[in-house]
Amino acid sequence: MKTKKVKSLLVLTMALILLITGCSQPGAQQAPAASSGSENAAASDAPAPGADSTAVGFIFVGAKDDYGYNQAAYLGSVGVEETFPDLKVLRAENVPETAEAERVMEQMIKDGAKVIFPTSYGHLDPALNVAKRHPDVAFFHQGGLKTAENLGTYFGTIWEPVYLAGVAAGKMSETGKLGYIVSVPIPQVLLNVNAFQLGAQSVNPDATTSVVFTGSWCDPGQQANAANSLIDSGVDVLSQHQDCTKTVIETAERRGAMSVGYHADASSLAPEGWITSSIWNWPDLYADMEKTAIEGNFKGSIYDGKYRGTLNDNVVQLTELGAGVPDDVKQLVEEKRAELLEGTLQPFKGPIEDQAGTIRIEDGVTPALDDLEAADFLVKGVIGNIPK
Repeated sequence: MKTKKVKSLLVLTMALILLITGCSQPGAQQAPAASSGSENAAASDAPAPGADSTAVGFIFVGAKDDYGYNQAAYLGSVGVEETFPDLKVLRAENVPETAEAERVMEQMIKDGAKVIFPTSYGHLDPALNVAKRHPDVAFFHQGGLKTAENLGTYFGTIWEPVYLAGVAAGKMSETGKLGYIVSVPIPQVLLNVNAFQLGAQSVNPDATTSVVFTGSWCDPGQQANAANSLIDSGVDVLSQHQDCTKTVIETAERRGAMSVGYHADASSLAPEGWITSSIWNWPDLYADMEKTAIEGNFKGSIYDGKYRGTLNDNVVQLTELGAGVPDDVKQLVEEKRAELLEGTLQPFKGPIEDQAGTIRIEDGVTPALDDLEAADFLVKGVIGNIPK
């Protein structure tokens, strides 16, 4: 009897469950109610990211006066400030490439920013996270390759002036030994080292470039150690891919070596040994991006995706060569610059060999920009291993 009662109870329970849930079983879902025309219109009329923004935020991974990456980005923010005097400009220096970057951007949004410029390479993932939470805010990330509906990236073919700097360095070096102090082995860093070596090699086939990876964008202690070690080994020209450049340049100047800067003009630090620098010219581009967002044209613009400015666009530049550079070298560099601008000089046109002598770019092939920006090797003539 007990068993029959249990079975009856189970049957009754199942019947109730089926009655309650039947209309929501798989295959029997109700179609969603049709949206009204007004609802569709409201969705399509939603303002584009950054539209009518009255404030803009800039975050920097270092200090604004580092003679390097952050100084160049800061000057870009000044360009925006000057172009839009009524715009509230928010800035934050020394923002690490961690969740702290998210916190800083969130605070800027609370303070009214509808446009954000996260300027460091490692700020990309934090920016993508914040962008998901704020579809009405436009984000312009500097240097990344990933995008979102309200996040575009921009950079420049900085390897073009780096190649020209390599030409100048190759002509100026007496030992034929060049040094390159870099941060981490991301493609942009490897591409610059390769461009520098190819430029030097084009005028001095025996030139070599010894590369040292510091593992940091700005560690003055490691930079000084690397600079001194390279100079002790016979290197007489130092260049770098670091965010803060002051230490390397001052160490080279003190030791009687020549220096090639990066990101910004630091010629004042090396009156004797300065050769030149590859720099960013952000003010006009930043202002144009801000205008694009404010006017509600972020979508469909060149900034809604990946944008790369060039030497021809004046987004990347080579500074004037130093007072100690002979006129014939200045003339040679100017000729090479003209060839780059005309397109008759293609620094990465194959054949290009890597350090092991393996052909990485076939004879006659000029890689597309996306392929160049995916560099995962160092060219022949570069001394030093890529960290694993």
